[in-house]
Amino acid sequence: MANHKSALKRIRNSEAKRLRNKYQHKTTRNAIKKLREADKGEAEKLYPSVVSMIDKLAKRNIIHSNKAANLKSKLAKHVAAL
Repeated sequence: MANHKSALKRIRNSEAKRLRNKYQHKTTRNAIKKLREADKGEAEKLYPSVVSMIDKLAKRNIIHSNKAANLKSKLAKHVAAL
């Protein structure tokens, strides 16, 4: 266990950030699944908000920027093909 006050605080901060990142990542994954299962009209409405969520994850380094680009590209193809 940590011996310094600053180390204890770092543990608390890290855990809070981990839980927040996990929540945001899971929420985005669920939104992507919902978009993939939606029909054309609903998918076109959901697409901008899902892309925004993906961009925010990449900006906060929760996912890699290349992964974000790949996800957006695949979703755009999917929506266009509906």
